[in-house]
Amino acid sequence: MPEIQLSAGTVEYEDTGGEGPVVVLLHGLVHDASVWRKVIAEMRDGHRLLAPTLPYGSHRRAMTRPPTPDLVNELIAEFLERLDLRDVTLVESDCGRAQTVAARHPERLARLVLISCEAFDNYPPGLPGKMIGAACRIPGGIPLMVRALGWKPLRGLPVGLGALTKRPVPDEIVDRWLRPLRTDPAIRRDFRHYGTHVRRTELLEAAQGLRYFDRPALVVWAVEDRMMPREHGRRLAALLPGGRLAEIRDTRTLIAEDRPERLASLLRWFVAEG
Repeated sequence: MPEIQLSAGTVEYEDTGGEGPVVVLLHGLVHDASVWRKVIAEMRDGHRLLAPTLPYGSHRRAMTRPPTPDLVNELIAEFLERLDLRDVTLVESDCGRAQTVAARHPERLARLVLISCEAFDNYPPGLPGKMIGAACRIPGGIPLMVRALGWKPLRGLPVGLGALTKRPVPDEIVDRWLRPLRTDPAIRRDFRHYGTHVRRTELLEAAQGLRYFDRPALVVWAVEDRMMPREHGRRLAALLPGGRLAEIRDTRTLIAEDRPERLASLLRWFVAEG
């Protein structure tokens, strides 16, 4: 897997290469770039797809500067600049950092796609988001959280992946996501620092900035999402000047896991026509 040295540390990323339109795919907490594996398989012909693994707890190289949400926003913008990516379709699922990047650093973006994600005052989102915040604040909370998520009978419950997907995520993928937090104290320190430096006003500020993002934007929302209110998808699409809304049934937050073919179809259409 290629990697790039950025100002706060080394970031690994997937890159399909090729000459097609550039699509950058951003994941959520305690996931890595593999959350996009099915979408990448569907879209790799005709697109250049890049998926960085951000310092959200499933990264394998500890940061040289402790990560915060604001720092990750700057890392994403730096990633685009250092790889000289232009006319980018920036896609994000679950987390909300792409909203701030689009508001503050739109210069390399041609399009924006927000997929069932943190928005407005839903930050951290839902019961799992609150559980992560508590685990980061309580001594010994992160190892306890990882043990709970790693116990297979709990994976489908609403406090775990059951809040994010309708269909089971393969055990080898979940184990991959949890392994850095389970085995590396430096990754746990990164995760704790990120989780204890959330600015609750960040996405409210980003929403104000998105009113001036005048490029095509697609908001994709899971009708059955348990963490991200359906109304937030509609509000995001309405405030973006070029916003469109697509709602997908039979999925929860991680549409890339539950309905990858449908999501890839929407992304292909939007990149071509948006």
